[in-house]
Amino acid sequence: MMYLFLGVSIIADRFMASIEVITSREKEITVTKANGETSVGTVRIWNETVSNLTLMALGSSAPEILLSLIEVCGHRFQAGELGPGTIVGSAAFNMFVVIAVCVYAIPAGESRRIKHLRVFFVTASWSIFAYIWLYLILAVITPGVVQVWEAFLTLLFFPACVVFAWAADKRLLFYKYVYKRYRADPRSGIIIGAEAERPPKDVEADGGFPAPAPPPEPEGSAASPSPTPEERELDESRREVIQILKDLKQKHPEKELEQLVDAANYVALVHQQKSRAFYRIQATRLMTGAGNVLKKHAAEAARRSPAAPGEEDEEEEEDEACSRIFFEPCLYHCLENCGSVTLAVACEQGVGANQTFYVDFRTEDGSAKAGSDYEYSEGTLIFKPGETRKELAIGIIDDDIFEEDEHFFVRLLNLRVGDAEGMFEADNEEHPKGKLVAPLVATVTILDDDHAGIFGFRERSVRVSECQGKVEVTVVRSSGARGTVMVPFRTVEGTARGGGVDYEDASGELEFRNDETAKTLQVKIVDDEEYEKKENFFIELGPPRWLKRGISGTGTPGGHPGVTQGSPRGDEDDEDEGREERLPSCFDYVMHFLTVFWKVLFACVPPTALLGGWAAFGVSILLLALLTALIGDLAAHFGCTLGLKDSVNAVVFVALGTSIPDTFASRVAALQDPCADASIGNVTGSNAVNVFLGLGLAWSVAAVYWAAQGRPFLVPPGTLAFPVTLFTIFAFLAIGVLLYRRRAPIGGELGGPRAPKVLTAALFLLLWLLYVLFASLEAYCHIQGF
Repeated sequence: MMYLFLGVSIIADRFMASIEVITSREKEITVTKANGETSVGTVRIWNETVSNLTLMALGSSAPEILLSLIEVCGHRFQAGELGPGTIVGSAAFNMFVVIAVCVYAIPAGESRRIKHLRVFFVTASWSIFAYIWLYLILAVITPGVVQVWEAFLTLLFFPACVVFAWAADKRLLFYKYVYKRYRADPRSGIIIGAEAERPPKDVEADGGFPAPAPPPEPEGSAASPSPTPEERELDESRREVIQILKDLKQKHPEKELEQLVDAANYVALVHQQKSRAFYRIQATRLMTGAGNVLKKHAAEAARRSPAAPGEEDEEEEEDEACSRIFFEPCLYHCLENCGSVTLAVACEQGVGANQTFYVDFRTEDGSAKAGSDYEYSEGTLIFKPGETRKELAIGIIDDDIFEEDEHFFVRLLNLRVGDAEGMFEADNEEHPKGKLVAPLVATVTILDDDHAGIFGFRERSVRVSECQGKVEVTVVRSSGARGTVMVPFRTVEGTARGGGVDYEDASGELEFRNDETAKTLQVKIVDDEEYEKKENFFIELGPPRWLKRGISGTGTPGGHPGVTQGSPRGDEDDEDEGREERLPSCFDYVMHFLTVFWKVLFACVPPTALLGGWAAFGVSILLLALLTALIGDLAAHFGCTLGLKDSVNAVVFVALGTSIPDTFASRVAALQDPCADASIGNVTGSNAVNVFLGLGLAWSVAAVYWAAQGRPFLVPPGTLAFPVTLFTIFAFLAIGVLLYRRRAPIGGELGGPRAPKVLTAALFLLLWLLYVLFASLEAYCHIQGF
């Protein structure tokens, strides 16, 4: 049976991959500001919360949902114990064991908080209400009978839960009555507003991750309407990319510009918030020896087009005669001392086009200002018939001041159609001969070259004889030499003893003046005229600092001078790449050979690139249903062999087998995601979806069947009422503990100091063991149920 569970995890991996492709579809949006400026970006079509509660939850809970439906249909529409028991048992395992694993998995001293606390409140409330509702319809409203309206209402609670969660995510209905707090962003100075509880506050509604607000409009400009969520997401993404590039350049100033851009793209992919499907696929691949999915995900993301397949072709077929003019590419990076940066503008000539196109361009300030950082420029580009590319150069102004990297914009505007003599003609608005298309605005980032440099030793080891009396060590300064910098140093004992025994202790500071690239320090060696083995000691460099009388460092966002300490060879990068490209371990080989049968069997699943992922979605859910039906029969035989009741078998073994992939996925999400939403929020959402879809769908089918026969659909309350009530009580306690952990001493639902972390994990595991114990005792009539 465990081997079948392994197969389920693999086909669920394919299923989640198709869902990831479906929900990651993007569209282009054009943001128009009050001053008429426009910018183009891409946003996801699917709302993150909606996708997590619909397709994502369906993918992670598909085995439980299908098992419940198949059991009802296979037992002649009689209520069984295996399917419903698996759903309730899986909910208990997710709520207690999975969260306990996530709490304990966080490294010491770190914590994770839920970012979208409003959505968590909604999904947690619906999760608990789902099981209270089960108790009501089984033991209170119509004991032992599930009527048609009850079954359909259970099913309809699913879209209601999704709508409420979406409203909470969009801050609708009650957000205007929520107390607000404001703060200034330390990097940009932008005033940011976020909801918060009225002081004194213990729980912040946004978990300390407020959404950035747009900068205020300059005086004299028209008042701009409040930005849409898409506009805020686009602005935030741009700021994140620029900040990542700054941090990488500060850390590795010796790298070429192209290397920095590639590294920034990869860092953005690694640190961006990922979906539940991503972590589920990642965990399954690690379990089955398939390796890390990050690099494959990066390649697919690079190839993925913002538009759906076929949409661009349709647009081109509709207007093949129209020429299109745009920046290609639209992002540029240059060093401050480059003199000028060259931008390329492309013209895709339409079919049979023989016109001359005139398009204006002009520079616009961003954080870089015309006259001090770059030369203001405007002009007209002329595309004659057959010309497909034009270049324009913008002058960059160099200075000797250390400053943050800055950016400005170049915009295309005022397209005109004419002839070679400069005579313009009117264009048809419905079928234009030419038009400006996105990207209309190019962003140029000026990378500051006034870096203080990297400090390290010229030689990693120096050999010296005792009789020489002293040793000279050279400290070199590479990748920049701006400003006066003090580099502290000190000797550290190894096998050789300091304090005048083998050498005399030395400490102090080396002063590197502007453009000075090397300094020498001396350490006295003591010759004791005794035979000794080879001995060693170390010289350690401390954090460099700007000298106040030299060039005053503007400072990095963290408040430290722009000085980097380390080796210019990039050993750290080599280690990272080595970890990413590590050889397969013994566990990888074993799991690969164990799962090769399933991998070959499921090779018939179409690639996710076909039909936007829907082909893989349909085939994988069909195979998942067949395998789940086999698991249902095998689990019944397994319980019969051991003498277990179906309810106990479902709560313990079947729920455990179907939840193992989710356990690994939640652990990976807890470690890799900066927030706790992917590991905790989706647990509560999946529990609600399990009831509303798993039981609602199966019971609706059975209730309609028996209603057509003129008979009621009987569901003995003892099979579900007691474990449901037990789970509800324990779930209230668990959620209360999680919310209490958000207080200052711990600071988050996951992780924190070692003592609270261990106690929380132990408490959650104890709740699950008590749940299994009491449910089993009630099933065997050792304690009285309802």
